[in-house]
Amino acid sequence: MSKMSKTILVNVDRCLGCWTCSLACKVAYDLPVDEHRLYVRTIGGGGVDVPAGQWPNLSMKWMPVYKTSCIDCRGCSSTDDMPYCVYNCTTEALTYGDLDDPASPAAREMARLKDMGYHAYELSAWEGTKPGVVYLEKGL
Repeated sequence: MSKMSKTILVNVDRCLGCWTCSLACKVAYDLPVDEHRLYVRTIGGGGVDVPAGQWPNLSMKWMPVYKTSCIDCRGCSSTDDMPYCVYNCTTEALTYGDLDDPASPAAREMARLKDMGYHAYELSAWEGTKPGVVYLEKGL
């Protein structure tokens, strides 16, 4: 797992698939209708908001996926210099900071979740995703 000076942590188990992260970026940078620097993938039955399994044993999760077009923004003073996606996440599934600094929010959250049995991983480069985004998920 690569450590960059600033990292976005994604707690997959907290994400509700609301797309607020993607929309916050889109609005902040006035992106065209068909451009997204991140999107929300449904982990389930292979389609958007389609669960895996059969009734009554269904399961579904969501995962914000950062594309290589993500500019690693630092937000502005109104977001406490957090990226717009992190600042606007309604469930606090996203955390931002320096993993090498034990006092940073990202390092503290990484340690907390690992203590709870979460596993950390990055998406493969072949997916065309931004490097340095770390995903945490329990029960892998």
